Amino acid sequence: MLRRSCIVLISLLCSFAPLGKAVLNLTLPGQHPNPQAVVQEVHWKVNASMTRREMLQVSEKDQDYSSCLTGNPIDDCWKCDPEWPNNRQRLADCGIGFGQYALGGKNGDFYIVTDSSDDDPVNPRPGTLRYAVIQVEPLWIVFPSNMLIKLSQELIFNSFKTLDGRGANVHIVGGGCITLQYISNVIIHNIHIHHCHPSGETNVRSSPTHFGWRTKSDGDGISIFGSKDIWIDHCSLSHCKDGLIDAVMGSTGITISNNYFSHHDEVMLLGHSDDYLPDSGMQVTIAFNHFGEKLVQRMPRCRRGYIHVVNNDFTQWEMYAIGGSGNPTINSQGNRYTAPSDHNAKQLNELNR
Repeated sequence: MLRRSCIVLISLLCSFAPLGKAVLNLTLPGQHPNPQAVVQEVHWKVNASMTRREMLQVSEKDQDYSSCLTGNPIDDCWKCDPEWPNNRQRLADCGIGFGQYALGGKNGDFYIVTDSSDDDPVNPRPGTLRYAVIQVEPLWIVFPSNMLIKLSQELIFNSFKTLDGRGANVHIVGGGCITLQYISNVIIHNIHIHHCHPSGETNVRSSPTHFGWRTKSDGDGISIFGSKDIWIDHCSLSHCKDGLIDAVMGSTGITISNNYFSHHDEVMLLGHSDDYLPDSGMQVTIAFNHFGEKLVQRMPRCRRGYIHVVNNDFTQWEMYAIGGSGNPTINSQGNRYTAPSDHNAKQLNELNR
């Protein structure tokens, strides 16, 4: 159960009191009224998965079923179904934490990416990934085979989309990478996102009826801007110009889970700035991720908001692991920290109040 899996248990809870009533009355669309209840629900789901695994392992008749159980409630939710390729949309019911309400493309049509090209960001061809993500209706986007998609510009999503890379080896690289701006209900699962660089100073389409001028992007792997109900799961992210995942400008209702992060400096930024009050309503769950080799800092860096960092594996950061400023609440539980050999780089948390 969760209490048994906790190798290091620390709690970094910073008071909102200095910010006064203006912050306490500030809410965002999608903000949960009781974040501690969401934390307790995560605990319950983890404990239930681990208890179920332990009980079934001692029963021979349930041996086949128990072999697929991991103690991870997200994976246990769908992986034990041998027919999961035919029941892909069940994944939308498997989220935990603040982003658990992300529907993605649930109940929408399946869209099969058949064309890996990205030649025209204003008039994308049917069959391409860009054509799929700008559509208005819910879509569950799948890939029939391994694919390398080299983006020419930012891939700007519309709401109610799922990128489901299960069963294929899908890589997204290139200009701008993924942008989630003023939208909701997106699931990104089992996608490799890396070597993203700034792009822009050109027109890019964001829906079937609108395209507009985009200034130069930061080069994030995934940029979440003023968006809610977002779930990023089982992806790998590395080698981007700016952040691997950044969530800013009033984004909330986010879960980042089961991902592998490596080879990067500023890994994850949550919150636009110490002075941007709307980000006080940001709520993010960071769960079951592996922060791997050649990472420097921001795992994550939290500015305001309520951030639950639970059951992650941190390996040999070069500056610090978790950082905070602007009076965030950082609830850090059950994480494993393997400190680097460099005595000058063993700082676990950096908090500026």
